Amino acid sequence: MPQTVFAPWEDPEEKPLIRFQNVTKKFGEFTAIHNIDLDIYTREFFALLGPSGCGKTTLMRMLAGFETPTSGKILLGGEDIAAVPPNKRPVNMMFQSYALFPHLSVWDNIAFGLRREGREKSEIETRVGDMMRLTRLEKFARRKPHQLSGGQRQRVALARSLAKAPKLLLLDEPLGALDKKLREETQFELMDIQEKTGTTFVIVTHDQEEAMTVASRVAVMDEGQLVQVSTPDRIYEYPNSVYVADFIGDVNIIKGTASQSGDKVLVSWAEGASPLVATSTALLQKDQTCYLAIRPEKITISAEEPETSNKVHGEIIDIGYLGNISTYHVKLPTGEMIKAQSTNTRRISRRNFTWEDKVWLSWSDTAAVVLER
Repeated sequence: MPQTVFAPWEDPEEKPLIRFQNVTKKFGEFTAIHNIDLDIYTREFFALLGPSGCGKTTLMRMLAGFETPTSGKILLGGEDIAAVPPNKRPVNMMFQSYALFPHLSVWDNIAFGLRREGREKSEIETRVGDMMRLTRLEKFARRKPHQLSGGQRQRVALARSLAKAPKLLLLDEPLGALDKKLREETQFELMDIQEKTGTTFVIVTHDQEEAMTVASRVAVMDEGQLVQVSTPDRIYEYPNSVYVADFIGDVNIIKGTASQSGDKVLVSWAEGASPLVATSTALLQKDQTCYLAIRPEKITISAEEPETSNKVHGEIIDIGYLGNISTYHVKLPTGEMIKAQSTNTRRISRRNFTWEDKVWLSWSDTAAVVLER
């Protein structure tokens, strides 16, 4: 049987677990969150992504109950949770610092919340055992936090947060303290645990790779507003603004003016240069200012002039070697710098291009996204 795609946000019958309705949060004169509407569904791994100060942590703190909205409503399972104190909400929060008790063993750290609730001893033992197996911590049960690595401490904090079986787990920059390799490994562990428990996860991060890896959907935020909410592939391939295109991954932005015929857009961008061709379903005014967003991996680099409508000639100024890919920074006669990426399928001594080489860059008509803002 084919596996159904998880996309409750596309089903009009599906009720969201969390609903923000016209939520605004002010601190004195400063508006941290500006009139936000957002639905998050059961079993989602939802990412709030944006730079420092964009409001993502404030949104999360309102979900946890540490802040209250200045206006608007937050519904959890259809009920307004404004008056419900943090400890009475079916919500748990895992902090960046992990906040483990240094004098307690791993086992006791995980059991702490269950004991405070006065659960039966046998129930606590079963639940802690389940959580330790889930997070692969069985052999560390008697260790104290200082005897663990960063990744192991992170798993203890996760096990403790999940022990009370919350409907919703909030993760505030949970992998920030880990090194790059461990962070990447832990991202997949998090996804695996989220899938096994079926808990709804909401993660706050400023790391776009992390958001793109773990999340079913991503909300890109800026200055207290949601700029785009969609699946990672849609946000990467079809950003709705220069801000989103620029925030997620590497991108070339070329500013120009548009003239449109059907879904084909001609973009005049530099004096004496041939117009660039793109496709767009949006209706653009004649000579409207627009922006072409082209990902570096969609640009082909060649020594010979290609037979295609979108081509520019320039000189290689810089090369970034990342092992699996190389990024070429190519300066055009107009002064613009364009980045093109190619996969390193050959050893370094057999490569084609080097500094100061004159090269052609080209891309297909569908490679660029036309943006109006």
